[in-house]
Amino acid sequence: MKLRIAALHTQLPPLIRQEIKSSDRRGLQWIDVVEDKFNYNLDHFVIPDHYQHDVKSILIPHGLIMDRIAKLAQIITSEYDNERITVCCVLKGGHQFFSDLINYMKKALNKQGKTLPLTLDFVRVKSYENDQSTGDVRISWTEKELKELKGKNLLLVEDIIDTGNTMKKLLATLDKYELKSLKVASLLLKKTPLSCGYVPDYVGFAVPDLFVVGYCLDYNDIFRDLDHILRYQ
Repeated sequence: MKLRIAALHTQLPPLIRQEIKSSDRRGLQWIDVVEDKFNYNLDHFVIPDHYQHDVKSILIPHGLIMDRIAKLAQIITSEYDNERITVCCVLKGGHQFFSDLINYMKKALNKQGKTLPLTLDFVRVKSYENDQSTGDVRISWTEKELKELKGKNLLLVEDIIDTGNTMKKLLATLDKYELKSLKVASLLLKKTPLSCGYVPDYVGFAVPDLFVVGYCLDYNDIFRDLDHILRYQ
């Protein structure tokens, strides 16, 4: 499975393609998950019995997820100097990716060939009431906690970027608090025509415009306990 640079432009909405062209010196790299190639039969993997009739196929096996996270940890850590990074998990869906990423980052080396000091934090972000967007982003951090971010290096860890609207609004809010640096790592980036064009600094996989569950991604808080990332029926 090859690592592709900037994925396949023909499969992405125009706004995302434009974002890719203006990417930074690293270039945007991710594994491009194409449904007809990444479509593993459930019989080949261990799936809990109670989920056998709820999911259709495996898109990303757990082993591939872990290898990709290990690589992301190396890339992220290598771009910082000897400075403390506040790594923040966006709850709930991001917590498994966050946990595994932290474990790899603790062993990875920075620009100076040293391990990176890390501070861990957590935040809940909400922009919907039931199934309707409110147009606003509500953050669980208090105003005091937001002000304490001043001068810090903040890395937000998210499970999936769908339309990108919520993350763009969150970043606009955080930008008011004079952070030293602000970056986003997302395990998944959905290739959807509804995208606003936002692309995170670090992406694990670009996935088709499907409803996916597993590896802490859920449907009504179900399926978080699956190890693999699967297509929901």
